[in-house]
Order: sequence, then C-alpha cells, then structure tokens
Amino acid sequence: MANFLTSSIGKKFIQAISGAFLVIFMLLHSTINFFSVIDSFTGRFGIAADDDVLFSAGDGLFKWGCDFMSTPVISIMVPVLALGFLVHILYGCYLTWCNIKARGGYKRYEVSSKAAADSWSARNMLVLGLVILGFLMFHLTHFWAKMQLPELFGIGNYENNPYLLLMTTFGNPWILCGYLLWFAALWLHMAHGFWSMFQTVGWNNQTWFKRVKVIGIIVVSLIVAMFVATAINAFIQAHFIQQIM
Repeated sequence: MANFLTSSIGKKFIQAISGAFLVIFMLLHSTINFFSVIDSFTGRFGIAADDDVLFSAGDGLFKWGCDFMSTPVISIMVPVLALGFLVHILYGCYLTWCNIKARGGYKRYEVSSKAAADSWSARNMLVLGLVILGFLMFHLTHFWAKMQLPELFGIGNYENNPYLLLMTTFGNPWILCGYLLWFAALWLHMAHGFWSMFQTVGWNNQTWFKRVKVIGIIVVSLIVAMFVATAINAFIQAHFIQQIM
C-alpha cells in the first residue's frame, strides 16, 4: 500500500480522490447558493429571522441552506474540507514539479490522449489552480469570515442575514466581474479535472471516456451556472429590487 501511494500512479490517484471530494462539495455549495435565486421567484429573498435559532419558521430557502451549513455535523467537516483542499493543492503542485523536472519543461502530467493533452486547460492546470486558490482567499473574507468563522472561534461579528452579504458583495460591479472571471477559471479547471479523475482510476477506454467527458462538462457547467446565477441575481436584487440597509 505504501509503495502504491508513493508511486506515480498512487500520487495521481490521491489527486483524483481529493478532486472528487471537492467536486461534491462544490455541487452542494452551488446548490445552496442557488436557493437564493429560487427565493427571488417565490418572494422570500431577504427574509431571515433576527435570532440565533437554526431553521426559523418563515426564513427563506437560502437562509435554511446556510443554517444547514452551520449544523454541528457540517462544522466538523470544515477541517476535513480544508485538508482536502490542502492535499489537492499540494499534490497538484508536486505532480507539476515532478513533470517539469522529468521533462525539462512546464507540462502537465501525462495523459493518453493527444487531444486531451493539447487542450489549453490541460496544459495550464497549475496556473488555473493558483488563480482559483488566490481568489478563494478573497472569497473567504466575504462570507466564511463573516458567518462560519465567528461561530467557530468567536472572532469578529456574526452576520445572521446571508442575503445581505450576497447583495453587499455582488452589488459591487467590480467584485462581480472578478467573481465571474473566477467562475470561468473554475469551469476550465474542473472540466478538465473531472475526466482526468476518471481516467486516473481506469475509466479511459474509448466508450466510457467519451461519455465521462460529456457527463463532466454537464456537471461542471451546472455547478458554475448556479454560481453565476447567484452572483448576477444578487447584483440585480441589490440595485433594482432590495434596499441594502
């Protein structure tokens, strides 16, 4: 087992598994965010009880989703999620460094398909990953630092109305544009990473490989589309419908 984990295939396998974990989280995260868009159509956008009770009656669907993310089980998962990000980032950097050293130039780790290797995102996974990581730090200061962080460690002021955070953040057109560029980088990184993950675990025959690539594009496009819809909807709410207090 130890030899497998230290082998080239084993390292890629760890990268693939950590990537799969993050895709699942992104799907959950984007779905909860999209609840705010649904709230806009049901007339419940902005409704959040001014109390510390989880799942208060009358709260909007998005507020309920945020309350779910504040439950003890999810709070316990935060360090696990952080570890998953750390493993994925470190192994991604390590694999890239190994290939630079082995091949004498900057290339991503080898794939069996020349078409796959020739794609821009395939050749720039490290660059995309670093862009995503940099903006992730920026993103955490907008939401996690104002909601989960005060709850976990008692640091700073806790914001009980997640709708207000959405409008304050995405109501700024420059920040909105930055997020949209981030979502584009996220799509490129995840679209390549999705099929690469299945290729690593052996699903690389001609029949399944084509299907997995199509499924990956659909899943990743759905995730990013929900993020984009959330951001644009919050901008519209902030400037044309809601009144930011």
